[in-house]
Amino acid sequence: MPAEFHVESTELEGPVYADADGRTLYIWPYHGLRNGYSGERQGSPTCYDEVLTITAGLMSPYPPGILLPDLEKRPSCTDLWPPVYASDAAEKIGKWTVINRKDGTRQWGYDEQPLYTSILDRKAGDVFGGSKHQKDGADSPAYRVPVGPPAKVPPGFAVKTTSVGRLLTTDKNNSVYAFEEDTADTSLCNAQCTRYWKPVIAPAIARSQGEWTTLERSPGVWQWVFRGKPLYTYVLDQQSWSQEGSDVPGWSNIYTQSSPPFPKSFTVQDTMAGQALADERGMTIYIYKCVDDSADQLSCDHPNDTQVYRMAICGAGDAEKCLQQWPYVTANENATSISRTWSVVRIDPKTGRITTAEQKDTLNVWAYRDRPVYTYSGDTQPGDVHGGGIGEVRGQRNGYRVLWLRDEFMGATLL
Repeated sequence: MPAEFHVESTELEGPVYADADGRTLYIWPYHGLRNGYSGERQGSPTCYDEVLTITAGLMSPYPPGILLPDLEKRPSCTDLWPPVYASDAAEKIGKWTVINRKDGTRQWGYDEQPLYTSILDRKAGDVFGGSKHQKDGADSPAYRVPVGPPAKVPPGFAVKTTSVGRLLTTDKNNSVYAFEEDTADTSLCNAQCTRYWKPVIAPAIARSQGEWTTLERSPGVWQWVFRGKPLYTYVLDQQSWSQEGSDVPGWSNIYTQSSPPFPKSFTVQDTMAGQALADERGMTIYIYKCVDDSADQLSCDHPNDTQVYRMAICGAGDAEKCLQQWPYVTANENATSISRTWSVVRIDPKTGRITTAEQKDTLNVWAYRDRPVYTYSGDTQPGDVHGGGIGEVRGQRNGYRVLWLRDEFMGATLL
């Protein structure tokens, strides 16, 4: 790794690569949309200081050539995503490469993907610019994602970023479980038990390292053990990254890292689709997600971004209707958070912008990953999730999504 970079711990994404100031490094992978492609090919930066003015037409049926909103304030790609420049003396080191930009500068790349930082990341460990926890498909934008080292797991395992933590799975995306009464030296899962709970078998040559050990179940048959618990898969799991096995008393999913706790006043509600985060009244909490249809694929869901898209969805351009239909989840004046994942921001409700306490008629609002959270007026009782997917393309492109803690119908805990 080049000397100016290091590995930084984060609350949600696990270890990521960061620059000397602790700012997370991101890439913009090439991605197929409904009508073309966006993002960057390997070795070919496309994020520059030009302010784009029209839509690219990547999301049919919306045509290209429509003027983008708030052009007088619209940033360029590099205003939001500063390139990670390389010095004239910089040289390739392993997967770390140097890419020539068309403006004559040199940029660091990782596996030939140009590297950037995000202006939203203000402290070391922030990952507000993007996430590996995104739904990826033709209806989804070309997201920026953080880059980091491979998970420290043996061959045959993987780690999945979810809203509740870094979920340990097999390399086939099957969830891995532990039984509370097992120990590092003893498995209490007998022949009857193993009809449903299959031990995760380790090769005979496997050796203990760090949090990973092995247990000899029978002569010559070894089972993987993580943090003192023998590991199993559940034969009744019906989908990848499942949490169904954790419904069985004594059994639990395994997380290499848990997400920070949500605010104490929040609750968890069972819904028709899974478990959702809710406010103190039990009303489902939503987050707004948006990326515009420019070639730059710039975000439009942060209070510092244009609010035109959000207000079009929440109130047909009327700020008062937005407040009625999608009220902010307000916080007490003295509310604080113990994490960077959850924070309290001061919002001007008429504009949706971050402001100061000195301004009149502002709201103290809870924010997740630096973005305000909301409830929906169409939800009338705890457990309702009627606001989920309201927006363009079921909310995948521009709209509101439930803050799921467990989503049984989507194959994972998705935002």
